[in-house]
Amino acid sequence: MTIQVIVLNGGSSSGKTTIARSLQTVLPDPWLFFSVDTMVEALPPALRDSDAGVSFAPDGSVVVGPEFKIIDGAWTAGIAAMARAGARVVVDDVFIGGPDSQERWRQALAGLGVLFVGVRCDPAVAAAREAARGDRPAGMAASQATTVHEGVSYDLEIDTSLMDPLDCARAVAAHLA
Repeated sequence: MTIQVIVLNGGSSSGKTTIARSLQTVLPDPWLFFSVDTMVEALPPALRDSDAGVSFAPDGSVVVGPEFKIIDGAWTAGIAAMARAGARVVVDDVFIGGPDSQERWRQALAGLGVLFVGVRCDPAVAAAREAARGDRPAGMAASQATTVHEGVSYDLEIDTSLMDPLDCARAVAAHLA
């Protein structure tokens, strides 16, 4: 089956967005890119940092509420609809719920060719990137570096502590070929 959707899962500051942008450069066909960060930024202010929406604790942990889950389901279904309509899509997500998060994507993308890619990064490297970014709660990258992969199965795993983003994108592209 031809791959229509590439799902990149990794912790905060692991390099998913940079890999996704690099994939758009190295893949021969056009691929759309959607990030969970963009969806979070699109939330109304009342759902940011709220029990109903999404909140980020001082230690970097993320808590999602019932309204966020509804919107996240719509976002996932919308991406699946675009793929079913013929678009090739790269998704950058953080599987806070581990295998449950992956199952949500499996259900939404049923019948489509999907490549699940684990984007790993050494916790210390991710923490250094997080500090340099300055736009995330301190501790988020280190706490997510391993937990988002627990119980998740991948078609391919890459480690951004060992490879630069372009080489990671080339490894994904080679897997598609």
